[in-house]
Amino acid sequence: MIAASAMAAVPGIAQDKKAGKTEESRVIDAVAAIDAQQFKEAIALLESVTATDPSNDAAWYYLGLCHLYKNNVKDAQTALKKASELDPSNYWYKDRLAIAYSMTGEDDLTIATYEDLLKEFPKKNDIYFSLVNLYLKQNQFDKALAAMDQIETVFGKNENVTTTRYDILLRQNKPEEALKTLEDYNKEFSSPFVLTKLGDHTMAEYKDSVALAYYQEALDLQGDYMPALLGEAEVYRIRRNYDEFFSAIGRFVDNEETIPQAKAQYLSMLLQRSEPRFIRNFQPRIDSLYEGFVLRHPTDSSALKATGMYYYATEREAQARSYLKRNMDTHPGSLDATATYVQFLGYLSDWDALGPAADSALVRFPKETAFLEMKNVACYNKQDWQGIIDNSKKMIAIAQGDTSVTVPALANIGDMYHEMGNEAEAFKYYKQVLKISPDYAPTLNNYAYYLALKGKSLKKACAMSKKTIEKEPDNATYLDTYGWILHLLGKDHDAKAVFKHALIYGAKDSATSLEHYAEVLESLGEMDLAKVYRTQAANKKAEGKE
Repeated sequence: MIAASAMAAVPGIAQDKKAGKTEESRVIDAVAAIDAQQFKEAIALLESVTATDPSNDAAWYYLGLCHLYKNNVKDAQTALKKASELDPSNYWYKDRLAIAYSMTGEDDLTIATYEDLLKEFPKKNDIYFSLVNLYLKQNQFDKALAAMDQIETVFGKNENVTTTRYDILLRQNKPEEALKTLEDYNKEFSSPFVLTKLGDHTMAEYKDSVALAYYQEALDLQGDYMPALLGEAEVYRIRRNYDEFFSAIGRFVDNEETIPQAKAQYLSMLLQRSEPRFIRNFQPRIDSLYEGFVLRHPTDSSALKATGMYYYATEREAQARSYLKRNMDTHPGSLDATATYVQFLGYLSDWDALGPAADSALVRFPKETAFLEMKNVACYNKQDWQGIIDNSKKMIAIAQGDTSVTVPALANIGDMYHEMGNEAEAFKYYKQVLKISPDYAPTLNNYAYYLALKGKSLKKACAMSKKTIEKEPDNATYLDTYGWILHLLGKDHDAKAVFKHALIYGAKDSATSLEHYAEVLESLGEMDLAKVYRTQAANKKAEGKE
């Protein structure tokens, strides 16, 4: 949206050259209404002015701004275009018209408007950069470079222009010209930013000695310039000069000016890039980096979270728990801090702690049904079926009709009633689910399978199961259900084909699926092959894979 202060840039009275007292007064009233964000009233006033005095350019301009605020972009374009036609020399009219064109993705019209504006106002550097971005969006690299030339001619060289030109040349796959752009600038001016760019470029060309010299020159100019310090550290890491590497990273972590989020991001990236052997060999020194990070920022959420996740990644669960809980306790209003800790308990399979933690989270974030989902995981692993039913009913109450929550919750209730042996109640909930969402695959599958186990309504079960594999043709669980129902209907050749497909997508890891397939093969008289799968099923059962 356009800032309200921009409206003051075009004084309505001064632009209202031909209007009489009535029109002038209405424009003034409209501007006051705009300041009060009463756009409907302002539009009515301005439309009355343009109807009686269509040559009032200020009225058209403010009308265009009102439509921009209301997100009526096409109406805004019409009004602003009219204002620009009435007063072609007004910068603000064309500038806002260009913005209105850009909002609908009309890049050609946006470019044409800015190019026209540039003829009138050649020293407005914002226009040049707007054009550069538009040219780049359309891959008009030569025009973008020409615009950069004009900027340098009018305003002289600066590091932003130089690095933008560098980036454009790289996009044109002209790395040598791009490098020369930086080198030429570096001959005339001293800039840690450009020197670091030079270091990064030469580093990418595997010229680590040259890169190190650039980084160190940048640090000579500005000792706390973090991009250069990190570049220097990367050279040391590649050279396996780990004493210098950890020294540089330690200075980065200890720097007061660098925001904690940047430190957390770098340390996480370091872990992701590093081989496990590096982390094992230098674990005490990496520990010191993280401990120093928290020491420098003892209450910062990104520092506490990063350190906790580091300890978890290095299989030190007690330290991880300590930092993540500390993060949650320090920032009780942070959804991210709370969710991270609760999820962490799930990773640990600490079901006794997960349930109470989810309850505590819900006190602070009563609308976040995800915590009830996490609690359901704990209940499931503790075989607390009634707990899942209670949690799911709470989710439905919180969701207030949001089907993305209510449908899975109703399905869970049905599944839990079936686990508890209450088949009638289970089927009642399944019917509720399918009434709301007829194609909800998990319920279609479970309902069909349980009907098949009863040996009743097999045609109905088959129709439901078929829907699931049409929706997810490679889901091994759904394929098992469908194949088994086909077998029960006496369609063993069709069932065999379904089971062969299921085996490709994971059914070979399920003892139940393997037993089902063996029975289908026995029905077809393929006894030897059936024996193979019976044996495999027994092995999977021994491994605890039902």
